[in-house]
This record gives sequence, C-alpha cells and structure tokens, in this order.
Amino acid sequence: MTAATTPQEDQLEVWIDQGLCTGDGICAQYAPDVFELDVDGLAYVKGDDGELRHSPGTAVLVPLVAAQDVIDSAKECPGDCIHVRRQHDGVEVYGPEAPA
Repeated sequence: MTAATTPQEDQLEVWIDQGLCTGDGICAQYAPDVFELDVDGLAYVKGDDGELRHSPGTAVLVPLVAAQDVIDSAKECPGDCIHVRRQHDGVEVYGPEAPA
C-alpha cells in the first residue's frame, strides 16, 4: 500500500526543449493556457502572467485544471520535446527523460 500524496507532491511543472520542437502546435491545441507557438514557429510555455518563457529549460507550474491536457500534450508531441516533472523532487514523469 502506498501513502497518499500531498498537493505539493502532485504539483507538476513543464518546459519545452525548443531544439527538438517541430512546431506542430499539438501542445497549444491541447493546453492553450500553458503552451503557445511564437513567431519563430516553435512552442513555448507560458507563465501565469501569460508571458512566454524563452530561456532554455525554464519551467512553469502546471495549473491543476490543465494537468491532464499537459500530460496528453507530452504523450502526443511528435518532437518528444515536452518535459513534465514533479515540482517537489524534479523527477520527470512524462516526456523524453521519464522512466519507461
């Protein structure tokens, strides 16, 4: 039996590796409040202020209401460039570095 997780342990954060992004925009379709295509044709994460995060590896917190959409984005991304990790320990749970 496993112990219940706390809300802090459930909090996810996400970032995109633009070097792998193919610009398909699937992520922006699934979770437009979290992802957006920029003028360069690549996807970026958005902070809660709505601003795109352009610095490589910059993560944003995933709103609880968008968590499943962000997870689906990571699973469906043709570039395999979306990294979703637990905030409390930094372990990637979805994306190219997640354990199989």
